[in-house]
Amino acid sequence: MRLSEYTDYTLRVLMYCARHRERLVTINELAEQHGLSKGHLMKVVNDLARQGLIETTRGRGGGLRLSKEPATIRIGDVVRASETDFRLVECFDASTNACTLTPDCRLKHLFDAALRGYFQALDGATLADLTSGPPGPESVSGRPPGRGKPAVAVSMPTSTRPQRQAKASAQR
Repeated sequence: MRLSEYTDYTLRVLMYCARHRERLVTINELAEQHGLSKGHLMKVVNDLARQGLIETTRGRGGGLRLSKEPATIRIGDVVRASETDFRLVECFDASTNACTLTPDCRLKHLFDAALRGYFQALDGATLADLTSGPPGPESVSGRPPGRGKPAVAVSMPTSTRPQRQAKASAQR
């Protein structure tokens, strides 16, 4: 699963505003800081304002700021509001499902459990967790490793597409 650029921009705007709570932030500043299009940022900001997550002030000396405390903004809620499609496989949508395996397939249940776990992790993190203090060895919950649930080692799969590595090397 991959988040859309829109969701990425949404999270960046919120994180930047959370780190600069003492003042108004401008679209120009966000665009320069993150190397993003002002047009896309305007759409994101308007949507966040409609959701009540930020407040905007127009005109000279205007800008935007968080309208809620960062600790009350759950990352899972932000992702749900900005993403448009969480159908990981065709059978997640009964109205368009044409898969012949559906009656006996257990894959849907596996992906459904994975999606629930994904959102459980995102719902366990707030904007404050992502922006307070310097980044370090702490978990998203703000607790040092080893407290609470034991850590689980997760390894990333190695690339099965060597052409990506060759292509990336050629672009350097």
